[in-house]
Amino acid sequence: MRETEVATGALDPKDWAAFEASLHKVLSAAVDKLKAAETGRVWTPPPEDIKAQLHAPLPVKGLEYDALVAQLTVLLPYGVGNTHPRFFGWVHGSGSPGNLLAEIIGAAMNANCGGRDHIAIYVERQVVEWCRSLFQFPDSASGLIVSGTSMATIIAAKTARDRALDFTSRTDGVGDTKLVGYVSEQAHSCLARAFDMLGLGTQALRKIPATAGFEIDLAALQVQISRDRADGFHPFFLGGTVGTVNTAAIDDLKALAEIAEREQIWSHADGAFGACAMTSSELAPRLSGIERADSLAFDFHKWMHVNYDAGCVLIRDGDAHRRAFAARPDYLAANGVALAGGDPWPVDFGPELSRGFRALKVWSHLLEHGTEKIGRAIAENCALVSGLGEKVQAHPDLELLAPVSLNICCLRYAPASLKRAQLDDLNTAIVAQIQNEGIAAPSTTRIDGALAIRVNITNHRTREEDIDILLDAIIRTGVDLSSGRSL
Repeated sequence: MRETEVATGALDPKDWAAFEASLHKVLSAAVDKLKAAETGRVWTPPPEDIKAQLHAPLPVKGLEYDALVAQLTVLLPYGVGNTHPRFFGWVHGSGSPGNLLAEIIGAAMNANCGGRDHIAIYVERQVVEWCRSLFQFPDSASGLIVSGTSMATIIAAKTARDRALDFTSRTDGVGDTKLVGYVSEQAHSCLARAFDMLGLGTQALRKIPATAGFEIDLAALQVQISRDRADGFHPFFLGGTVGTVNTAAIDDLKALAEIAEREQIWSHADGAFGACAMTSSELAPRLSGIERADSLAFDFHKWMHVNYDAGCVLIRDGDAHRRAFAARPDYLAANGVALAGGDPWPVDFGPELSRGFRALKVWSHLLEHGTEKIGRAIAENCALVSGLGEKVQAHPDLELLAPVSLNICCLRYAPASLKRAQLDDLNTAIVAQIQNEGIAAPSTTRIDGALAIRVNITNHRTREEDIDILLDAIIRTGVDLSSGRSL
């Protein structure tokens, strides 16, 4: 070893100064991208030459730092586009620059947050405590920071299943118990996926019709529960949606909680993005009843703008939650001594033992901004969508396909000169062309069978002028395509 070298591990830098300089280059490139997030194209498809490079053979020899930095930074322009203020498709959070700070610290710590007694566990407990406070869950409630609402839903549904069967399902399975659950036909697909993965089958999740306002039909729900009981089924799970994926409708959470209590069914709230409206004093009353749920699943990486991925599950009955998952092998048995202390561990509340330090970026984000600022940004998004709905209704060639709720507006270009049969293909083409031109990135969905341009705003950078640019592009592209001038 030369005297100028630093004694390090086999994979540590041999030249720490060169490594630090490379780190600064990457950080500078990342900051430059975020500083320019409001400019340029929304979505840029990856060039063929870059995609071709990603078919390279497995590396045998490593790269020097300059070459590695070049390989990394070349990727920056080719994301999905959700940092841009005119990314309106799906419900993607925009993230925030401050997350870079937490991610660097998290990478340096490289903590495994499945358990043991170290600071990451206490940070996660603090985040769960804050979430309990925000949603008015009792101190006895438990929680876990997870990858997102899909995982949170599996954890909640498993706890509900196990408690319904007095936890015998952990060893004996569900057998022929005929468990069934209920959600609106507008509910997110992650609920059906959870029933599939838990061995219940997707048909055990009854899809209840929605009202004209796209909320679960409470009368139809009650009829289905009564019918199932008469047919020998075991109702055990009732899911309400806090912001449906198509229209952002909010189910009547108070009424659902009352039905669940009366029927002795587990009440679950799917709040993937909508639950974060609790941070807004203006919007929180619309979520009344969420505090009565037996479980709540939501994402930090959507409307709270924490970088992907970070979600949360809260469960009112913390003891049931732990009983549904705790089962440590001998080598992980708790003895309360040194690193083996810190009981209970996160692994006692979910399926993962190896877990990254997701809670750090959530904790840091909340410390940086506070719920008041986050809530204002959410309320501003809703005000923009409400204004968009008014502009659509005021334009003769645009049609509003669903009531505007929270942060989603479903519309289409529908001039009177065109036949209804032509509109689906036309609006599909409008969205594709606007995306390909990099102007904006709305998505599509179907509302009562009609193809809709779906505009979702979960971006703290979106402003009124972005809405106007989108509408101008929809109308201009619609005119061009329908007249045959652009295909």
